Amino acid sequence: MRKPDRVSETPATAKLKAAGVAFTEHPYEYLEHGGAQHSAQVLGFDPFMVVKTLVMQDQDAKPLLVLMHGNRKVSTKNLARQIAAKSVEPCAPEVASRHSGYLVGGTSPFGTRRAMPVYIEASVLQLPRILINGGRRGFLVGINPQVCVQLLSAKSVTCALEDK
Repeated sequence: MRKPDRVSETPATAKLKAAGVAFTEHPYEYLEHGGAQHSAQVLGFDPFMVVKTLVMQDQDAKPLLVLMHGNRKVSTKNLARQIAAKSVEPCAPEVASRHSGYLVGGTSPFGTRRAMPVYIEASVLQLPRILINGGRRGFLVGINPQVCVQLLSAKSVTCALEDK
């Protein structure tokens, strides 16, 4: 079954529109546990330019978002060191949903339920354009990566590991 070309508004697209950000919509057939690799393959994009939004927490259970290339993993040790935390770990799916207001697999850094610090892998900012979740499973938006810095005050970090 083909996905519609237009997707109904989400908190993420509402936030982008309100800020006057130009974006393209990329709906695709969602696959449970398919992740950024699956969406990149289905849409015909390099997984390096598909950015996943990861909800993590520090040693005090304070949530944070990490924006990472679709084909890379986060070095939690390197990340913790760079943000002056003792440790960083991924949140459990139900905790991530509670913080973000999105279902896991449909988490966007835009329009989250709770304001959280956002960290973006430095090499993402070097790309001319990225695809990032638009606030729903099976829906990415194409934007300039600088929008993440402008709208989210995302801080640049270097914590990418090759995804094996």
